[in-house]
Amino acid sequence: MLNRTKKDKVMNQLELASKLAKDEKFRKQAINAVAHATMIRRRTKLAAYEQLRAELRELTKNVQRAVTRAEKKRSHKFRNTILLAGAGGAVAAIPQARRFVLARFSSVPGMNGTMPRTIEESMDVNVPVSTAYNQWTQFEDFPLFMEGVDHVQQLDDTRLHWAATIAGKTNEWDAKILEQHPDRQISWISEDGKKTRGTVTFEPRNESQTLVRLSMSYQADPLEAVGSAAGLDAKRIRGDLERFKELIESRGTESGAWRGEVAGGTKKT
Repeated sequence: MLNRTKKDKVMNQLELASKLAKDEKFRKQAINAVAHATMIRRRTKLAAYEQLRAELRELTKNVQRAVTRAEKKRSHKFRNTILLAGAGGAVAAIPQARRFVLARFSSVPGMNGTMPRTIEESMDVNVPVSTAYNQWTQFEDFPLFMEGVDHVQQLDDTRLHWAATIAGKTNEWDAKILEQHPDRQISWISEDGKKTRGTVTFEPRNESQTLVRLSMSYQADPLEAVGSAAGLDAKRIRGDLERFKELIESRGTESGAWRGEVAGGTKKT
């Protein structure tokens, strides 16, 4: 009797499966369910990444509050526990916060210690497009308006040597110009392993006004990501543009010009 009952259950299940397989609505629902499950798996990494970003933003707020309290108390001892450092406005907080960020970041599947960051700012400059472009080709003048940049030496038509001081530490690296098109665009990439990319474009508004757009991309470590979440790197880039605007508008003309063209890292002849 027991075996017969089991057999009947199996037959009923097979019958049900057969009917469901012929049911067009059920088949569509099953296909959608499988597709949804696949999408969830693909988004798992992204969800973890977004959760980390939210936690970093919250951590940044806490650090900013701590800095504000420190300034109010004028506590020299406490201020020394706060360190602002890193390219692109990176922020390193108190040691406990540093350990928290590194631990949380390393726990995200597929994350190998860095995340891509891109910051873009733009500004109208009241000079003709050729004047704005020509001035930007004078790379050795970058220290006049770029925060932290101490020295830029043009080694040849496509290579630059940079020196910058950040949080009291001087770093040097070489960069290669990838694209340079008169009155339109200049792009470069660092050769120090971090592969920091920069692109500046020029768009004429009218005969006497130019929209200058500066974009910077780099691989940020967790501490730099905190600074980015706080908007510090965007503020720095905007500050660079503001100083460039003041420099060129006060002069009214460029200090020099290079009208050659570079494509794919090679100077065109």
